[in-house]
Amino acid sequence: MALRAKKVLAVEIDEKLRDLHKETLDIDNVKVIYGDFLDLDLKKLTDDEFGGESFKVVANLPYYVTTPIIEKLILAKVNLISITVMVQKEVAKRLAAEPGNKDYGSLSVFINYYTDCLYKFQVPSSVFMPKPNVDSAVVNLVMKKREDLDTDFLFKVVRAAFTTRRKTILNSLSNSKLNYTKEEIKRALELSGIDERRRAETLKLEEFIVLSVNFKSVG
Repeated sequence: MALRAKKVLAVEIDEKLRDLHKETLDIDNVKVIYGDFLDLDLKKLTDDEFGGESFKVVANLPYYVTTPIIEKLILAKVNLISITVMVQKEVAKRLAAEPGNKDYGSLSVFINYYTDCLYKFQVPSSVFMPKPNVDSAVVNLVMKKREDLDTDFLFKVVRAAFTTRRKTILNSLSNSKLNYTKEEIKRALELSGIDERRRAETLKLEEFIVLSVNFKSVG
């Protein structure tokens, strides 16, 4: 990676590797930051290290913090071009899932709103030592430019819709913590051109966006 990039900035949580890195990472354009990635101020760090230039993220993510790390990167408001990561295969499927797929959920909608996500390839557990109990996969997420929108409310609606996946969109939203009556929800769905008998897993991102906007006009 150091041969291809102008500068490589790595984050390592294990302080025990510091001495090893001193012996093996004698490369001018590589710098290692030691600490918990989730505690870092990404805006300050990337401004200091990259001087405001755009950058890409490439990583093998710890499975237990995959989603928090990806969400932090996406929401950090930094000059990020893309994220290429190896994650647990099941998570990769959720990240890249399309409407109508059993893996499609609120995380899929979130990822689709902010990025173009491509499931690249599977990495079998047999290539690791020691061998883990799960397979992995590599995904590539290219950042999108998005219009100004109340994303907090949008994803509140999305999460509410997926609370009970097997119910209709009307019943899911009616039984959620959204502060709308059933009649107001019906009206918002009608204004959005969404059949109240559909399930959340069939709705495209654009339909969720329209629905969130129309909720503002009925409440």
